[in-house]
Amino acid sequence: MLTPFHLAIHVRDLDEARAFYGTTLGCAEGRSAPSWVDFSFFGHQLSLHLGQPFQNEATGKVGDKMVPMPHFGVVLALEDWRALAKRLTAAGTQFILPPSVRFEGEPGEQWTMFLRDPSGNPLEFKGFPTMDGVFAH
Repeated sequence: MLTPFHLAIHVRDLDEARAFYGTTLGCAEGRSAPSWVDFSFFGHQLSLHLGQPFQNEATGKVGDKMVPMPHFGVVLALEDWRALAKRLTAAGTQFILPPSVRFEGEPGEQWTMFLRDPSGNPLEFKGFPTMDGVFAH
């Protein structure tokens, strides 16, 4: 069984972050203080602290697209990924890489989407039909 990871990153505005992570993504809010807030990011602990978000550049190659590095995200069951993609699309999300399938028919077939939170932090969400495909090669 996997255990939750902990990641702490900077955001420019906590209210804006609460709206995105809490309302748009549907993550449950945890503890907070005037300068930070925790979220259950799909079962993982994400701590958002006021500050300057990390630098990132489109230097990662995904198929024929360039995506921001570094980035973080989560791997979801395909059904959950599809529900999130629908939710984000309905919210008018501007995608860096819109919901799409990669490696179709190959080992590691996956659905992916890249976007940024309101502070510019890049996120990737992946969906797999089975978790056996996550490390397939």
